[in-house]
Amino acid sequence: MSRSPLTGRLPLGRRSPLARQRRTAAKSPSPRGNRTPFLARLRVGRKLMLLVLLPVTGMLVFTVFSAVAQWQEARRLDRFHTATAVSFATTEVSDAVARERIAAVLARLRPGPVTLAERSAAERATDRTLLRATARAASWPHADVAGELEAVGRQLHAARVQTGTASLTAPAVVQQYQTIEDELLDSVSALESGRPTRAAGRAADAHIALVRAIEAAERERAELAVVLAEPADRRPTAAGRWSALEEAQLREFRQNTSDRLSAELYSTQFEAPGRAVRKVRDMLTSEPRAVHWPTYDRWLADSKARIESLRGIQDQAAQALDGTSAHDLHVAENKAARDLAGSLAVLLVVTVLALALRRSITRPLSEVSAGARALSSGDLSYDIRYAGRDELGDVADTFRELRVSTERLAAEIRSMNTAIDDNRLEHRADVASFDGTWAQLLGGMNGTMASFAAAHGRRKKAEEELEGIFNLSLDLLCISGVDGCFKRVNPAFERILGYPAEMLLSRPYIEFVHEEDRAGTLAALERLAGGVELAEFENRYLRRDGTECWLQWSARPVPEEGLIYAAARDVTESRRTAREQAALRRVATLVARGAPSSEVFARVAQEVGDLLNTTAAVLRHEPDASRTVLGTAHGILDEAERTTREARRDAGRRAIDEVARTRRAARVGRAVASPIVVDDRLWGFIVAASSLQSLPEGTESRLGDFTELVATAIANADSRAQLTASRARVVAAGDASRRRIERDLHDGVQQRLVALQLDLRLAESMLAEPTSELAEQLAHVSKGLDDASRDLLQVARGIHPAILSKGGLGPALRSLARRSAVAVELDLRLPAPRLPEQLEVAAYYVTSECLTNAVKHAHAGVVGVEAEIRDDVLELTIRDDGTGGAEPGRGSGLIGLIDRVEAIGGKLDVSSPRGRGTTLHVRLPLSGPSTDG
Repeated sequence: MSRSPLTGRLPLGRRSPLARQRRTAAKSPSPRGNRTPFLARLRVGRKLMLLVLLPVTGMLVFTVFSAVAQWQEARRLDRFHTATAVSFATTEVSDAVARERIAAVLARLRPGPVTLAERSAAERATDRTLLRATARAASWPHADVAGELEAVGRQLHAARVQTGTASLTAPAVVQQYQTIEDELLDSVSALESGRPTRAAGRAADAHIALVRAIEAAERERAELAVVLAEPADRRPTAAGRWSALEEAQLREFRQNTSDRLSAELYSTQFEAPGRAVRKVRDMLTSEPRAVHWPTYDRWLADSKARIESLRGIQDQAAQALDGTSAHDLHVAENKAARDLAGSLAVLLVVTVLALALRRSITRPLSEVSAGARALSSGDLSYDIRYAGRDELGDVADTFRELRVSTERLAAEIRSMNTAIDDNRLEHRADVASFDGTWAQLLGGMNGTMASFAAAHGRRKKAEEELEGIFNLSLDLLCISGVDGCFKRVNPAFERILGYPAEMLLSRPYIEFVHEEDRAGTLAALERLAGGVELAEFENRYLRRDGTECWLQWSARPVPEEGLIYAAARDVTESRRTAREQAALRRVATLVARGAPSSEVFARVAQEVGDLLNTTAAVLRHEPDASRTVLGTAHGILDEAERTTREARRDAGRRAIDEVARTRRAARVGRAVASPIVVDDRLWGFIVAASSLQSLPEGTESRLGDFTELVATAIANADSRAQLTASRARVVAAGDASRRRIERDLHDGVQQRLVALQLDLRLAESMLAEPTSELAEQLAHVSKGLDDASRDLLQVARGIHPAILSKGGLGPALRSLARRSAVAVELDLRLPAPRLPEQLEVAAYYVTSECLTNAVKHAHAGVVGVEAEIRDDVLELTIRDDGTGGAEPGRGSGLIGLIDRVEAIGGKLDVSSPRGRGTTLHVRLPLSGPSTDG
């Protein structure tokens, strides 16, 4: 039996591996040869529901088919109801067109303001009616009634245009509108042709018959109006055909409509307007040449009154049709709702009974199953309450007995856990009170208890050994919480930081961290709290004496326990050594680069002050025993610097006096001084003074490393100064020799040659025959003397041009440009006062040599020369467009130019890429190097 690795307690309420294996085996499929039947895989509740659902499903299918059929019938009735609404709107358009037709005919027969106004009003009424009908027809998706109405609108517009222009006769106007009326009546007939029921069909037939009868009366009215408008001798004798059509439609109406509407139609026909119309018809039939024709206006009034009466009956027929279709739709919808409700009620009753039966069986099964699962999981609090007399009740009784046995076993396990908590490892379970597997289980637990007692002894010994290592470690070992407080520290904390362990454990450790490192420490704590390990994290702690201590940490978090295990190493000395070596390297690099002595002294003082966090100074020891400050650095806060200035000065003076006396590093109070010895003589001192604390041990030796570098820098500076002065003297001596040679040539040899030329001229003038051979010989000698004099003049100018001594650098460069074999572009911005002689000579010879190289080697076409004074420096730039490729290191004449420029403290840079010309940039300081030793 397994135990908890942390508490050592036996697991109570956890599923054992054996139980898990059994449960997995129960869930896994059976072997291929013993496959479980399909129905055996279903739970009891599902089987019961399957038994009930078979007849219920059949009933549901029948209900669905019935509902679909009734829904289709209701949909057909609803479609017919909608079609009748569109038909009524179309009928209104037909009535409006009929009124517009009679108005148009009257306006054509007897034009006048009244008839024309009536025609316009009729047209506007027709347009409004047509617009409403078109909008209503847009909702009818089964036929393009809206398109037909739009076509009627276009036909009306064409008829109105022709009627308005009086291009049609009255009969033609009647015929024009008759075509439109026929189309509208056909649309009405098509819309009401559905007839879903017999009653609806009879109502639709009656309505259509009355509409056609009214249209026949309207046509008869218009035609007779045309007839009566003619003179009596030109009236036709044949009777009209519209009365017969009207009678036929009215007979069909009487056959299909109700008795009430039939009686109302009968009374309408025998009213005065009806009798007047019938009288006119009889006259047309029996006496076509009768003299007693009705007047034009009387006919219009009687026929209009009769038609309006018929339209009233038409509205009632339309209402009857609408009521019939609505009643049929309502009856169909109610029937479908009743059938569906009845079917659903039956389904609900059957389903409720099935669920009740299922619950009566599955509830005790579920209770027993849940009790078995709870018992197998170790939950002894679950109680099976079912106590039936069936097989399920027997199973429930068996599980209750099993629960009692399990509770006894759990009590033994709890007593063993209590013994472990109390460290009573000799406790053993009572195996004799159990039988079978329970006894074997408790026996195994007793064996586990004995093994645990032996392991506990070994662990206690290991903890004692670990405690010894923890206390003897030279590194800092600790256990802290994620709350930022130490839980345990080893003695190394007290040795290195100086705080007692009680103080370290009582305060958050962030209070011991240097203020500048607290933010980084808190960030590291957040990472550790998130489960991230840290390695080689460094921060500064403040010792109890106020000094800094650098610690390098490695930490590993245990998030589930909220603890952090960490180890630290004191790296203060190694970091200080590294800082010291870095400072020494920086000073040594500065010395090797040949920096000026003032810069070296200032850097040494700065590095010493930063390294020791003190005030530092570099002083020179003068022959009269005085001291000159060469560099200082203040590494102390302003407040401390002001309050301790005198004390530090006094300590520094006493330390310097001690060093001057002993020529060794000395410490006086809070000041340390070290001698600077050059060529076995005391050259100066390096002094460091602190205001807040005494300097650490070893400061004297650390200052000694800096004094050696300062001595080296001084020796290098002396050697470099002597070398520079020597080079300057050599260049000055060479320039003086050139001037002397040029002066000797000018005053000696050149004057002698001039005298010989004068003697030859005198000898030539004394010859009697100027064309003799002697005269030719003398002329040849004279020419040779002239050539020699010019060559000597060129040599003298090359050695040291006289114009350079007389006119200065600007005229000399202009003269050099005029005598150059290549084009020279000068840009000279030189001051009026003369420049130092050695600077002018160097600039002249650099320019001369560049012009010579541009012609001989670079094959340049143009050379540009720029010269100006900038920041007390003569900057000379010479560019050519030659072949380039000049390299000073290959033994060219550029090396001599570089030596001459550097000898007077200048610098020459050469840029000569191949194929892109050569550029020389020369910088010559106006205050050249000293030529004295």
